[in-house]
Amino acid sequence: MSLPVAGSDARFPVRRIYCVGKNYVAHVAEMGGDAARDFPIIFQKPADSIVQNGGTVPYPPLTDDFHFEVELLVALKSGGYNIPEDEALSHIYGYGVCIDMTRRRLLSTATGPNAPWELKKSFDHSAPCSEIYPVAQVGHRDKGSISLTVDGELRQDSNLELMIWKTPEIIATLSKYYALQPGDIIMAGTPNGVGPVVPGNTMVGAIEGLGALTVKVGAPLGTA
Repeated sequence: MSLPVAGSDARFPVRRIYCVGKNYVAHVAEMGGDAARDFPIIFQKPADSIVQNGGTVPYPPLTDDFHFEVELLVALKSGGYNIPEDEALSHIYGYGVCIDMTRRRLLSTATGPNAPWELKKSFDHSAPCSEIYPVAQVGHRDKGSISLTVDGELRQDSNLELMIWKTPEIIATLSKYYALQPGDIIMAGTPNGVGPVVPGNTMVGAIEGLGALTVKVGAPLGTA
């Protein structure tokens, strides 16, 4: 799997997708959590769950509550273990826009509402991603508007500077547990305003200076 590089014919090969949960205070509050600066929630999505800009996300099975979560995408050009926080930015190739699609509620699942995040987060077509904008073009993104619309209606509207765990902290923390490598991407958490979509909806996620990511929600797999 690979993502296009903005302004060129090059493509960025994706190795792994690391995700950070509960990284904006207002989102933690809307989900009923404590806004304290706890250790970040970390999980992964399969690289082949990526949906390209302009693509379609099929409505997944075993849910009736399918949510969007717009996020900053961070693409790495290098890595390793135990990366110092003050060196973390040097490992970034570029940035983009992504949407963490989530089965908020699972149906007919033995573990019910306490099902593992893998079942809620790491399913097919769950990672729409935009093109990658190299740091050389856009600099490092630590502030700027982040938003998402559904059929033209503004649903999420925040700023990257409100991230609880900043990008260098995320990279340094991940590298304590994983050997980060070129091709890894990080989905850096969503602001408040998450909500459901249904087949036929069009989502547009945007981050200031990084363009927009447009994807449509399609019919459930196996249906017309």
